[in-house]
Amino acid sequence: MHVEKKMKLEKTSKQLGLAVLAAIAAGSAAAHTPGWYGGFSIGQSAATIDDDRILRALTESRFSTASISDDDRDTGYKLFFGRQLNNYLAVEAGAFDLGKFGFSATTLPVGTLNGSMKVRGLNLDLVGNFHLTEKLSAFGRIGAAYAETKDSFSGSGAVRVLNSNPSKKDTNYKAGVGLEWAFTPALSMRGEFERYRINDAVGNKGDIDLASVGLVYRFGAYPPAPVQRVAYTEPAAPAPVVVAPAPVAPAPAPTPPRQPVRVTFAADALFDFDKAILKPAGKQALDKFASDLRSANTGTITITGHTDRIGSPAYNQKLSARRAEAVRAYLVQSAGIPAGKITSSGAGETNPVTKRGECRGETATKSLVACLQPDRRVDVEVSGTK
Repeated sequence: MHVEKKMKLEKTSKQLGLAVLAAIAAGSAAAHTPGWYGGFSIGQSAATIDDDRILRALTESRFSTASISDDDRDTGYKLFFGRQLNNYLAVEAGAFDLGKFGFSATTLPVGTLNGSMKVRGLNLDLVGNFHLTEKLSAFGRIGAAYAETKDSFSGSGAVRVLNSNPSKKDTNYKAGVGLEWAFTPALSMRGEFERYRINDAVGNKGDIDLASVGLVYRFGAYPPAPVQRVAYTEPAAPAPVVVAPAPVAPAPAPTPPRQPVRVTFAADALFDFDKAILKPAGKQALDKFASDLRSANTGTITITGHTDRIGSPAYNQKLSARRAEAVRAYLVQSAGIPAGKITSSGAGETNPVTKRGECRGETATKSLVACLQPDRRVDVEVSGTK
């Protein structure tokens, strides 16, 4: 006797689409370094057993069913390995095991019918990343799953099974959405929901859902830059003014125009890598600078943030502006300078200190990050200083 079972959709594709659109609308605030990564996820898989179809099959074979019970939950897991192509797109391959599902029915005339199904296979996905904050990102995936489905049927009493172990290998689509939280540039945690389209080996296609959590390790991701002490040049004392005596009355020589004084802070000394929050060491450096400002008669102060060329130009522009504004806000609070006398802006990667060809490479390796360190800075220009 052939017994068919079918897995139904538990959630609609419309819900998947809305989740992806919400992630896209959130915009971009952080970066994924291009390169290789791998990981492991584990969670609960779920399938809906088509009890109505089983009952119809038994009725057609002149059986009535006394009871039927389903085992529609199991533990699923997957291993994956991927390549981050750019800040927003990755290709990911993996192997998955969705677990085992089954049912048991008792019949009249007296007998039992038991069925089970195991699903495992390989997948290849295209993954889109949508960064929500500096540590949190959403992602959506679409791909193909090559799955092997092995069924097992057994009967007792009046029930006889003609084909007890059918199996099927087939390729179908899969899709998913999820969130990723970065503990460090190299290590992050994922939580995601995926849907696998599966052929159940007896002529039916349905879906198995997998809700899982896992860890991702990104190979070659750069560590936070080491803490450095800031160094800046004290403003040079103005040259003495010599007044020549006049025959009638002494007249002072005209005062030379005051030249602006520019102080450069290394960004790695003020902030952690790829951050815009002042570190304690950075605040100490600004406190020293603020004490010099209080002892001088200053005019206007212009603060400009700069980044290196790692990452997209749009992201670097935003990061440099946030860093400049953080320095401005601290000087207003620490030095008591009127906020109207200080302005801040970001120049992004447009005005590097390093020369073209001096630092080679595009991937953010440790050597490239160290080579581009002079480009990451905050310039403070003070005009009208005595």
